[in-house]
Amino acid sequence: MAEGYSYQTGKRNTFHVVDYVIFGGILAISASIGIFYAIRDRKKNNIRQFLMAGKDMNPIPVALSLLASFMSAITLLGAPAEMYNFTTMYFWIGLSYFFVVAGAAHIFIPIFYNLKVTSAYEYLEYRFGKTVRTAGSMTFVVQMVLYMAIVLYAPSLALNAVTGFTLWGSVISVGVVCTLYTTLGGMKAVLWTDTFQVGMMFAGLLAVLIKGSMVLGGFANAWEIAARNERVIFDDFSPDPSVRHSAWALVIGGYFTWVAIYGTNQAQVQRACTCPTLKKAQLAMWINFPGLCFILYICCLIGIVIYAFYSTCDPISFKLVSASDQLLPLFVMDVLGDITGLPGLFVACIFSGALSTVSSGLNSLAAVILEDVVKSYIAKDLTEERATLISKIIALVLGVVCLGLTYVASVLGSVLQAALSLFGMIGGPLLGLFTLGMMFPWANKWGAGVGLGTSLVMLFWIGIGAQVHKPPQPKPPINTTGCNWNLTTTMAPVTVSGVMSSISTIATTTANNATTIAATVERSPDYYLYTLSYLWYSATAVLIVVVVGLVVSFITGHTRASDVDPRLICPIFDILFPFNFLPESIRKPLRFGINHEGKYDRPSLSCNKTPAELKAGEQYRHSGGPVPIGIHAAEKGEGLDKNGHAMNGLDRGSDNPGFDPPPYSETSELPSTRL
Repeated sequence: MAEGYSYQTGKRNTFHVVDYVIFGGILAISASIGIFYAIRDRKKNNIRQFLMAGKDMNPIPVALSLLASFMSAITLLGAPAEMYNFTTMYFWIGLSYFFVVAGAAHIFIPIFYNLKVTSAYEYLEYRFGKTVRTAGSMTFVVQMVLYMAIVLYAPSLALNAVTGFTLWGSVISVGVVCTLYTTLGGMKAVLWTDTFQVGMMFAGLLAVLIKGSMVLGGFANAWEIAARNERVIFDDFSPDPSVRHSAWALVIGGYFTWVAIYGTNQAQVQRACTCPTLKKAQLAMWINFPGLCFILYICCLIGIVIYAFYSTCDPISFKLVSASDQLLPLFVMDVLGDITGLPGLFVACIFSGALSTVSSGLNSLAAVILEDVVKSYIAKDLTEERATLISKIIALVLGVVCLGLTYVASVLGSVLQAALSLFGMIGGPLLGLFTLGMMFPWANKWGAGVGLGTSLVMLFWIGIGAQVHKPPQPKPPINTTGCNWNLTTTMAPVTVSGVMSSISTIATTTANNATTIAATVERSPDYYLYTLSYLWYSATAVLIVVVVGLVVSFITGHTRASDVDPRLICPIFDILFPFNFLPESIRKPLRFGINHEGKYDRPSLSCNKTPAELKAGEQYRHSGGPVPIGIHAAEKGEGLDKNGHAMNGLDRGSDNPGFDPPPYSETSELPSTRL
């Protein structure tokens, strides 16, 4: 490799005017998309258009938006750092993505889609009541607001530290533009800007990988260097849950971590439900799968190239950077810095990841706060125009709040990495709550509430304890023999203590937490609890919710399976391989007395009704079928037409009437009969 790289000169390249122009260009294009849809759809000023894109989106932009929403800038910076600091074991998580998409598309999404919900947490009211719904939605709000602030600040800090790219200029400009197009254009603008931003992410990542491989004389050479230095390992099948990245943790633990995002997170559920049919929503999920794998593996390959490039001079030990999330920007400036515009393309790639995540978060939060707070507690009978206006105001206010929390994040410093762990801890209990409701018909509201609370407390205890005690994580060796130690004016020779104190890693997924090597550990009785791999957090949370939820439910009087509305239960053994191939005589008892046949040939549920009204209006009779919606209102003399017949939610023009979903089928496109 030629002279002039940072580890030889001690100096880092900086950005040029062209790079700033390219960065400004992606912001301008994103903003223009929002303005375009705001103008084009100005006559369609309704909540269905703003939050659900009119429910007529093509699966391809929906799939790309699903991909962009949580493949954030933190992932783009963190996955290469994972390869540099640890080993190629992280490749295994790609296998979990297959099961994640299958689980989300065929277990969770059909229930949300067929219930015609705007907020995923409406399901929790149907199943457990308003209190559990509010607890779930507020937990999500905390999760997303915190995550958006981190996603906005972390890449800005990393780029500023390495390239001199303006820190607060990038934070404010990205935050303002993102808030602007989300508020003006709604979900449709978010979906199409995400599509554009995925293209920028692909282009930037490919440019870095191709140019980096060329500098090293081909990717095969980079792989060989990594293999010689103990980075290429695929055979860690240890069952020990404290092993950070075993194959089991990555595949099984990774499934629970990511299905919490793709199956039950409002941002992803809302996107899937913008498709006109369930079949197309599931298609969007599957189209998203190869994109997930592409971004994961290209980031991992870039990490291999980065390690090979700095294999003889660790930039952290040499004080070129202070954290692992700065390795990719440093590498880009080393190998692309002499090509005008390519560093700018890289910045566009990173901030496209940030833009897509923040815009998705703003839109999903607007939906949740409108449906679960405003309509539930403040103003139940909103007109379409008023509801749309309130949603836009919520998105605008949350954008400002996100910018404010970004400043707080800058003051907190290293707590950023702890906050990423908290994000993972919150998603797992929410997944457990939905799993308890959809797969265990005996659970009641007391079990759900206590299970959620217990899981949150336990996971916070484990996660915060892991941050305080910081269990050691073994790493492959690093090398500093190739560093130019003659530059002693600003740098000191490396020492063991210096290496130990400087090595750190940023999260490679939304659930990852920072780890450092500690010289000594004072082992308290609960120390081994803190050594649990972060990949097992979500699985542990689900287990706690289900076990505690069922125990409390049976103590307080469990729900009879035959009394539960079958639309709220997933017939898991009719879906899950290989159980779905068993004879009907075996599968029937596994439905626990719930009759799923024709369950969607019935009126839509409406959260405008109280739980008592839902119970009276939706009671399922195995002998005679469902009681028509409106029977409870008829008893009070309400909701009657001029002939004295009870009207359903759609006939009465309720705010969230939905319409009668089709029978439970992943391929059925036929409309059902409205009662």
